[in-house]
Amino acid sequence: MKKRTKKLLPFGARVTSSAVSLGSYTLTKKGVSRYDWGDPYRLAIELNWPQFLSLMVAVYASVITLFAVIYSLVPGAVANARPHAVSDHFFFSLETLATVGYGYMYPATLYAHIVASVEIMTGVVFTAILTGLIFARFAKPRAKFLFAENPVITTHNGKSTLMLRVGNGRAAVLADASVKISVLLSEVSAEGARFRRTHELTLARHTIPVFPLTWTIMHDIDEHSPLHGLDSQTFEAADARLFVSFQARDPTLAAVVYDVRNYSPADVRFGARYIDVIGTDENGTTCADMTRISEWEEEAS
Repeated sequence: MKKRTKKLLPFGARVTSSAVSLGSYTLTKKGVSRYDWGDPYRLAIELNWPQFLSLMVAVYASVITLFAVIYSLVPGAVANARPHAVSDHFFFSLETLATVGYGYMYPATLYAHIVASVEIMTGVVFTAILTGLIFARFAKPRAKFLFAENPVITTHNGKSTLMLRVGNGRAAVLADASVKISVLLSEVSAEGARFRRTHELTLARHTIPVFPLTWTIMHDIDEHSPLHGLDSQTFEAADARLFVSFQARDPTLAAVVYDVRNYSPADVRFGARYIDVIGTDENGTTCADMTRISEWEEEAS
C-alpha cells in the first residue's frame, strides 16, 4: 500500500487562496497568490483604473519620500533647504525626480550630486514604465458582446435545441466570429464516485464570417448530446453549468476581441423561445433592437 506523504511548507509560510471568476461563477484556488509581485506587468494590466492609479501614486510618493530622507541625512547637501524642514527636501526630491529643477534649491555637495543623479535616472525609468503601462491599458481591445441573460431550450425543426443569442454591441461590423460552448456536469462513475466533467457541445454552426447584428447559436439535443434526457429538475440536480467562449475580429482595431460567459442551471429556460429582434424601419432598412436581445416567451404548446 502506497504511503501518503504531506509536503511541509517552509517555516512562516502561509497557504494563500485566490478567487477565479468565470463571469458569475467563482472558483477558489489554494496555494496560488492573487497578486504575483514577480509578474508586475500582468498585475498592472489586471488592476482596474482606480487601483492602478492608486498604486502608481503610492509608488511615486514612496520614491520621492525615500530620496527626500536620503538628502536630509546630510545637512547642507541641498542649498537653501532648511535642515529640519521635511517639506523642503520632499519638494526638491519631487522636482528632481520629474527632472524639472526650478533652481532655488540645488545640490550643494558631491553627496547631493550623486543622489540627485541616481534620482534623475530613476525618474526617467519610472516615467518610461508608466507611459508604457498607460498606453498598454488604453490599447487593450475590449469586447462588447451582448449575451442574452438566459439560454433557452426549445423545439426547432422538430428537434429539442439549446439556443443562445449573442449581439454585436459595437456600431461596426465584426468579422470571423467563432464560439465554443461546453457544459460542466456532476456525474457518478461506475464505482459510485461523484466527479465533475466538462463536455464540449456540438454546434450547428460555430463560426460566421461576418457578425453585424445578432447570432443565435444552436445545439441539437439528440441521443449523442450530453444534455439528452435532462429536464429542468435533472438539469438542476446535475448542476449543469454552461460556459461560452466567444471571439471575433475587430477590423477597426485590427485585433481579436473575446469574452467568456457562464450560465447556472437556474438561468436556462425550458420550453421558451427568443422574441425576434430584427425587423425593418420606415425606410426599409434592416434594424436590430439590441435592448430586447434577452427577451423570450413561452413556447406555443
